[in-house]
Amino acid sequence: MTPGATTKILYFAYGSNMLSRRLRERTPSAVVIGTGYVSGRRLTFDKVSTDHSGKCNIEVSASPTDRVYGVLFEFNAAEKSNLDAKEKSYHEDHIQVVTSSGTREAMTYVAISKEPALRPYHCYKALVIAGATEHHLPDFYIEWLRTVDSKPDPNASRRARKEAFLLGS
Repeated sequence: MTPGATTKILYFAYGSNMLSRRLRERTPSAVVIGTGYVSGRRLTFDKVSTDHSGKCNIEVSASPTDRVYGVLFEFNAAEKSNLDAKEKSYHEDHIQVVTSSGTREAMTYVAISKEPALRPYHCYKALVIAGATEHHLPDFYIEWLRTVDSKPDPNASRRARKEAFLLGS
C-alpha cells in the first residue's frame, strides 16, 4: 500500500443502510459504487432486534432465482468498527453481488438470531424503502417492499426520532 493510502471495504447494504444518509452516520466516508443483487437469497424481516421488531436479513434460499437487491458502498476500513457496533446480532459474510458491470465480492451482514413471526416497525420499513428509492432499485422490488407487513412502534419518542430522520429534520 502506498503511504497515506486508505484501505477500503466494499459493502453490500440491503436494509436500512441502503439510505445513504443513515449509513454515513455510521461510516462517514461511505460512497456509492452502484447497485446490484445477490442470487439464491431472499430478503426477510426476521432478525431479532432489541426493540422487539424485525430487521432485515439476507437469508439463503432454496431457489437460485431468488434475489436480494441492494446498494454497493465503499468506505474506509478504519470506520468498520462503527458499523459493526450498530450491526449487533449479525455476522459478517462475503457474497457475490451481480452488478451492471460484472460480479463483485462484497462484505455484508447476515442475521444470527431470527424469529419468523417478527414484523418490522413502520418507520424501519420506511427507511428501507427510502434507500431503495434513493438508489433506483427495480420498481417491482420497491413495490414488493411496500407490501411487507409492518406494525407501529409503541415507543412514541423513538418513533418520532425515526420519523424526523426520514423527513431530514
